[in-house]
Amino acid sequence: MPLFKLTLFKTAAVPSTIAAKFHHYLLLMTPIVLSSAPTSANVSPTIGIIGGGIAGATIALRLSELGIKVNLIEQGPTLVNGPPICHLHAGGNLYREISDQQCITLLTQSIEVLRLYNKSVDYRPTVIAIPCHDQGEPEDLLPRLNTLQQQYQQLIDQDPKNKVLGPAENYYQLFSRQQLEQLAEQPEPSMPSEMAQWIIPFAKRADLSQLKFPIIVVQEFGLSVFRLAATASLALESIEHCQILTDTKVVAIDRCHSSSKSISKWQITLESSPDQSQRPPLLVDYIINACGFKTGSIDDLVDEKRQRMVEFKAAYVTHWQQTDAMWPEVIFFGDRGTPNGMAQLTPYPGGYFQIHGMTQDITLFDQGLVMSETDSAQPKLPAKFIAKITKQWPEDVAQLRTQKSINYMAKFIPDFSTASVGGKPLFGAQQIPGDQADLRTADVTFGQFRYARCEIVKASSVLTSADAILTQLIELKIIKQPKQQQHYFPTTDALTDQQITARAIKLAEQRNYPAALAQRNSPHLIK
Repeated sequence: MPLFKLTLFKTAAVPSTIAAKFHHYLLLMTPIVLSSAPTSANVSPTIGIIGGGIAGATIALRLSELGIKVNLIEQGPTLVNGPPICHLHAGGNLYREISDQQCITLLTQSIEVLRLYNKSVDYRPTVIAIPCHDQGEPEDLLPRLNTLQQQYQQLIDQDPKNKVLGPAENYYQLFSRQQLEQLAEQPEPSMPSEMAQWIIPFAKRADLSQLKFPIIVVQEFGLSVFRLAATASLALESIEHCQILTDTKVVAIDRCHSSSKSISKWQITLESSPDQSQRPPLLVDYIINACGFKTGSIDDLVDEKRQRMVEFKAAYVTHWQQTDAMWPEVIFFGDRGTPNGMAQLTPYPGGYFQIHGMTQDITLFDQGLVMSETDSAQPKLPAKFIAKITKQWPEDVAQLRTQKSINYMAKFIPDFSTASVGGKPLFGAQQIPGDQADLRTADVTFGQFRYARCEIVKASSVLTSADAILTQLIELKIIKQPKQQQHYFPTTDALTDQQITARAIKLAEQRNYPAALAQRNSPHLIK
């Protein structure tokens, strides 16, 4: 009995020209013959992962390291090329508005991710400062910090390998104004090893008169998107169970049935992204939708309804020649979307700094947050944002917004006014499942038939998603229970820091960013 395609597609998925539409219609009426359809238990199942961002790449690592056959499909030329990841979120302390439970989840997930991507981490603390004009008080944050500190200790007690943020008793520290003034008199160390040494540059240059005290310094570290991309790429390229298809677009997805042979699969129709030429279709036993802000477009292809939001954001690359010190990350709290929104300063080697300013003039954009509608699971960003993602920022807009970010940071660190534009903006769109804009912890949901959608909001959720998908693959008997019960990444762990650095620098240069963004300020855990 031949297998037939099901017409599970939306109008947006149909080719644009009339001739192409007619050709697509004929394909729908053509029986699919699976000449090599697997009927033996000896044939390994194949998992199709659509989207090669941090989610798709990490899930591919999790499965392929266990010997599971994976096809990883990415429309772009390289893996992990999405929103500007720069922070581990080991406790969610950047977000006063989220629940304690979300913070505990972020802490637990971050420890797992840090253990996997340990060579992609900048081991420097984060300063949290509350400006005088802000309605919050430093003391308001202490109950949550104590809860997180206790949770971290419990995780260490469960497994000593979880001690990746330094000793639990040093998870956070408080510094008075007097202590900062004393630190400002000390020389900047070439290689700081303690929290007090790390905040000397901040103590010297921040306008302390604008801040409430004490300030908080917490062990929330940095992440390099280029080093994450390098790690995932190098590992997956050397794992024989993973086939990477970059520059490849998914244009149709169809279910295949055969009651006589008990075969039920997905067929994925592909085309080459640069020239739109057809590629051989893929037959897979299970689909994982890891398309980031485009997740809804794949939901539409398989007729899986889902409500979600998408938000376009940007961060800015600056260069500050007046300092060669090793800085902590610095957060100045503020109300999101107001003229006094949070300001975030992320350091890199060579005087490069990445800036987030949670105002409409800097990181946030008017009409940049959109919600899906009834006719599609894919929220529709205005065309101007799609153009920024797929093409190039207008030079004048990039320069203007970067300069605004410099001016905004100079309100708190006056000398930063001498910084200059250091490169093009880092940008991307972030999906948020459901209808809560402040949701920061999400992982995976499942469709009706052998279909999972990864819906991470923060990179720290990727392994949680991978584990949930692995559990379902076992429950559906698509794969057998792996011999390795815990996280198993021998190929990834074997990569050297030198290998990762070399590939990360190459990726940064290919994407037209300074090589400094691919390097680490400090590879050593803080005491």
